[in-house]
Amino acid sequence: MSFINFYVDFENTFIYSAACHRSERRWPPGMPPSIETANPCNIHQLLSRSKSYHTCMRHILITMVLLCCSNVFMTFAWYGHLKTLSHKPLLFAVLVSWLIALFEYVIQVPANRIGHQVMNLGQLKILQEVITLTIFLPFSIFYMKEHLRLDYLWACLCILGAVFFIFRERLVG
Repeated sequence: MSFINFYVDFENTFIYSAACHRSERRWPPGMPPSIETANPCNIHQLLSRSKSYHTCMRHILITMVLLCCSNVFMTFAWYGHLKTLSHKPLLFAVLVSWLIALFEYVIQVPANRIGHQVMNLGQLKILQEVITLTIFLPFSIFYMKEHLRLDYLWACLCILGAVFFIFRERLVG
């Protein structure tokens, strides 16, 4: 017996899972196989459909990398001046922060456009928050010399809960 499970996850978060025996399941004549009706026993159809999955995953990974880079700039723009420019006039700190934020936006806007092709706005925002905490924790501990507190753990657990609920359809079908 040959079983094939095939998962496609894109646009409408459609998940198609099929299992079949080699000798079973023939589609009626004249019914063209589409993503919903593709013969799961046909390896060529499965491979062509998997390109959509790989494209989706590539968009998500590119989005994550770009958001990580933009968050490094954002974190320094928002909080770096507290350590390095605290003795300078406020206007100078604002201008330096805006200059850093410009680079952040140059990276963040394309990241959001790419990510919005495969995620809805809520998913994109929660992903952004997870990345923000991931970047902010090392920044606050190693650069700003803040002490790690248990409150960071609770905040991370709340964000993980948000990730589960916003991506629930994709995670559990």
